[in-house]
Amino acid sequence: MTQQVPLYIDGEFVQSKTDKWIDVTNPATQEVIAKAPCATTEEMAAAVASAKKAFLTWKETPVSERARVMMRYQALLKEHHDEIAEILASETGKTFDDAKGDVWRGIEVVEHAANIPSLVMGETVENVARGIDTYSYTQPLGVCAGITPFNFPAMIPLWMFPLAIACGNTFILKPSEQDPLTPTRLVELFEQAGAPKGVLQVIHGAKDQVDFILDEPAIRAISFVGSVPVGQYIYRRGTENMKRVQAFAGAKNHCVIMPDANKSQVISNLVGASVGAAGQRCMAISVAVFVGAAKDWIPEVAEELKKVRPGAWNDKEAAYGPLISPQAKQRVENYIKQGQAEGASLLVDGRDCQVDGFPNGNWVGPTMFSDVTTDMEIYKNEIFGPVLCATSTDTLEEAIELVNANPYGNGTSIFTASGAAGRKYQHEVEVGQVGINIPIPVPLPFFSFTGWKGSFFGDLHAYGKQAVRFYSETKTITARWFESDIADASGPNMTIHLK
Repeated sequence: MTQQVPLYIDGEFVQSKTDKWIDVTNPATQEVIAKAPCATTEEMAAAVASAKKAFLTWKETPVSERARVMMRYQALLKEHHDEIAEILASETGKTFDDAKGDVWRGIEVVEHAANIPSLVMGETVENVARGIDTYSYTQPLGVCAGITPFNFPAMIPLWMFPLAIACGNTFILKPSEQDPLTPTRLVELFEQAGAPKGVLQVIHGAKDQVDFILDEPAIRAISFVGSVPVGQYIYRRGTENMKRVQAFAGAKNHCVIMPDANKSQVISNLVGASVGAAGQRCMAISVAVFVGAAKDWIPEVAEELKKVRPGAWNDKEAAYGPLISPQAKQRVENYIKQGQAEGASLLVDGRDCQVDGFPNGNWVGPTMFSDVTTDMEIYKNEIFGPVLCATSTDTLEEAIELVNANPYGNGTSIFTASGAAGRKYQHEVEVGQVGINIPIPVPLPFFSFTGWKGSFFGDLHAYGKQAVRFYSETKTITARWFESDIADASGPNMTIHLK
C-alpha cells in the first residue's frame, strides 16, 4: 500500500480524514511513492488551537531552555544527515551530494537558533529624559506559519520553524505537497529533541490550505518562499488580513563577466551556477552578461555545458537530477521553443534528453542561448530549469544598467581581476546579494537573505535596503564543489522578525 503522509497536530502524527489526496512521485521514474493529504478545515483548526494553547506556556519558557532544544535538534540532524538526504533525493530527484548540501545548510540555521539568547536581547538607555529610563524587550509574537516550496524541502523549512520557535513563538508548517516526506522526517527528529507538545504543527495540502493560513485570525505572521505570482498573492491576501507577511519570490540572476576575469574560473562557475540542481533554485545564475572581449568566451561555455550529464540521485557521475514534475519539464521546454522563435541562438539544446534506465524521468539537459535580448520572454521570465541565457555589452556601465533595469533583485555576481570594477559593481547594482568572483552569493544564517525589488515582498522593506556582499580571490572553485556545498540558503531574517 502506498504510504500516506501524516499530519502533525498537537504533538502527534495523525492520519487525515480527508477524501482529497495528492500523489508524491519520484521525478526520475514517475512512481508514486506516497500520498499527501489535503487537510480538512477541522484538522487545520485543531492545529491552530493546539498552537495557541502551547504558546501560552512556551513563551514563558526560559530562553536558555529553548536554546537547548535547538542544540539537541542540530545534533540529531547531523546524526541522521545522510538518511535525510536520501529521503530528500528520492522525492526531489536531486543528486545525493546536492541533497546533502540542502540538509547541511538547514542544519547551519538550527545551529544559529541555538544561539538565540544573544539574538533576542532588548535595549536600555538611562536618562532619556530627566529621571526617566527606557527599556525595550524582544517578545514573541504568537502563532506563526511557513509555506515552503519543493526545491529545498529540508533547508527552507529549517529557515523558518527553528528560529521562530526558539524566539518563543509556536509554528504551523505547510510544506510543499510535492515532497512532504523530508519535512516529516525533520519533524520526527524535532520531537525527539524534546520539543514540547504543540509548539510545531504540520498540515499538508494545496491552495485551500494556504488560504486557510492566510485568513485564520490566530495566525499572526507568515513566511513564504516560492514563485512570483504566488508570492504576490500571499503577500496581498495576508496583509489584507493584517498579518505580517514576508514573501521571497523569484529571480532572474545575472553574472557579469569582465574581459580581465580568470576564464577557466568563469566557465567552471557558470556551468555549476546555471544548471546545478537542474536550475531549480531562486539563486541560480540564469543570465550571463559578457562585457567587451569576454563575449569571445561564449562558445567555450557552451562546449563545457555540453559535457554536463544529468542522472539519478545515486549516480555519482550525474551533475544534477530531473525536474520535479512533467509539468515543470514541459514548461522549460516551452521556453526553449519560444526562445528559438524569438530569435535567440540555441547553442546547446537540452530537449529530448535521455538517461539510461530512466525513460520516464523529467529530464532536461543543459541548455544555452546566446544573442538574448531583454525583450525576449526567456530573458524576462524565471525559467526555473537548466537554461543559461547569454548576452553582451560593450562596457561595465552598460552591464550595470541592464541588471538594474531587470524587475528582480535576488542575487548577482561579477567576475573581474579589477578591484575598482568590483567595487563599482557592488556599489551601483540594485540587487540585494552581490558576489565578486563568487557565482551565487548566498548568505550564511547569521546574515540576512536580502532580495530586492520583485524578488521580495514583506516587512524588511520598512527598514530600507539591505545588502550582503561577497568577495573571493579563489581561483579553483569547481562546479561540483559549488553544487554540493553551496546550496541555496538564507538567514535569520526569515523568522527573527516574528518576535
